[in-house]
Amino acid sequence: MRWYEDYIVEAGRAGVVWILIAFVTTFLITRGITRRIRRERVAREQAVAQGLIGPDEVDSGGVINDITIGGVHIHHQVWGLLLMLVAGMLQFAYEFSSPWLEMTGAMFGVGAALVLDEFALWLHLDDVYWSEAGQKSIDAVVATVIVLTALIFDSGPMGVSATDLDDAPLVVPIIVAVNTALMVVTLMKGKIMMAAIGFFIPFVALVGAIRLARTPSWWSRTLYGRHPLKMQKAVARERRRRDRIERVRVSLGGEPDPAPAAGAPGP
Repeated sequence: MRWYEDYIVEAGRAGVVWILIAFVTTFLITRGITRRIRRERVAREQAVAQGLIGPDEVDSGGVINDITIGGVHIHHQVWGLLLMLVAGMLQFAYEFSSPWLEMTGAMFGVGAALVLDEFALWLHLDDVYWSEAGQKSIDAVVATVIVLTALIFDSGPMGVSATDLDDAPLVVPIIVAVNTALMVVTLMKGKIMMAAIGFFIPFVALVGAIRLARTPSWWSRTLYGRHPLKMQKAVARERRRRDRIERVRVSLGGEPDPAPAAGAPGP
């Protein structure tokens, strides 16, 4: 495939392309498996509660099930970390070119998907996979896909590419300063993900800096206090934004478990 050689390999994008392909594929397969395991677990629990089967009759749930070694549940982020380490060490040691570069890129993408699918677990240091807090993993996955896509289209950090450093070295500090200011304003408006993505795609940081601040955020608390109409508009937009985000999270990661009632014992 000549187009692949010309536009992917020769352009130095092969590794990132295969990281993205493996990342998205692995995430979708992993979420499909975990959602199936969850459905089977819930069905068994309901059968026990209804007296259809006894507690001693509950089996392991078939071939697809959680991996347990020595009584310890091994989360799939463990396998992801191992894959990322192996892929990174191999690439640094041997500096592969095509087709081995694509293979290590795919290995790294598989590992990264397994790790970030459980991002919320190592963020909270707790098994919050199916809780509302666990939805942060979906945010991390979406942000990673956006950043990888930006890298494929040769968008460098802070909007600066390697050719800019060679062709216009005096302009680079100005570009970096402007983009840094945009990211800072975006952060002050409470838009952490947009600021992170804006590190690679400055237009995203520009949009985040221009639009209304999130509530609550430092910007809204400090600057919207004297403008009740603007604050009211920001609150309404935040409500709509949270609804949209929740729909995306549920469609990608599944419905989180309902929060326990106040005073109810934890799991």
